Amino acid sequence: MSVSSDDPPDATRPSNAHAIALRSPGARVAAGERMSAAALLFRFLLGGVFVSLFAAVGSAFKPKTFAGLFGAAPPIALVSLAIAFHDHDPAHVVRLGRSMVLGAVGLAGYSLSCLLLLRWRSLPVLLGAVLSWLSWGALAGGLYFGLVC
Repeated sequence: MSVSSDDPPDATRPSNAHAIALRSPGARVAAGERMSAAALLFRFLLGGVFVSLFAAVGSAFKPKTFAGLFGAAPPIALVSLAIAFHDHDPAHVVRLGRSMVLGAVGLAGYSLSCLLLLRWRSLPVLLGAVLSWLSWGALAGGLYFGLVC
């Protein structure tokens, strides 16, 4: 039995919403769905609690500059992964976590390239920044397409 696109939907054919659910099993958030004010408030509060806890842990170490290291990226990454796990299937969370790790490796490459490019005093700042950004993108993209794809 062939069904043309002009036929009205019936009980035997899944609706568009059901088709989305079938494509991504376990997904609870549809693409383009607006978030409620309560969900945004929950995310804000959860992020704030995690940032505060990590900052408190970081302030226990010496030197105190570790407080900034522990107070920014790790709690936001954990909250993002926890919310993604609640809203999507585990495969989506694995992709997010892998992307975070590859981005961190790219950031390390960016930092190293900044360090090496600072040795050239005659190099213009804008050119050094662009070269460092390109190294970040090349390293993270190369790792992504080399390991993931």
